[in-house]
Amino acid sequence: MNNKIVQILILQFAVMIYSINTVVAKFVSNEVFGSPKFLMLYFLEFCVLGVYAIFWQQLIKRFELSIAYANKAMTLLWSLLWSIVIFHEGVTLPKIAGVILVIIGTIVINGGDSKDSTESSADTETIQTEAAADKEAK
Repeated sequence: MNNKIVQILILQFAVMIYSINTVVAKFVSNEVFGSPKFLMLYFLEFCVLGVYAIFWQQLIKRFELSIAYANKAMTLLWSLLWSIVIFHEGVTLPKIAGVILVIIGTIVINGGDSKDSTESSADTETIQTEAAADKEAK
């Protein structure tokens, strides 16, 4: 159980990195297109996405795809936090309710009866081995 919590926290860290892209994109959108500051921030946005992509590709090896992508919905929570802390934007009750629903949904999906990722990988390997043996037998 502890290992699963650690893995989910690492997955959330990747989602947080992805959400930072929205912050950089907001800064980019406030600059004059093609200006030096625009280009610098745009390059930073590209770098953040590159770091996220590498991290994400390594993480999805450890998770069922449906669980990994369900956790990406938590980007809404991170984006809401960034909008409050960095941009001092207003928060409405519907935004809070929506984020709470996303959190509940993510908890339900993460807490399901899905197998540990190592079990899932072992099961996949067993199925592939059995399929290869059946193919050779024919």
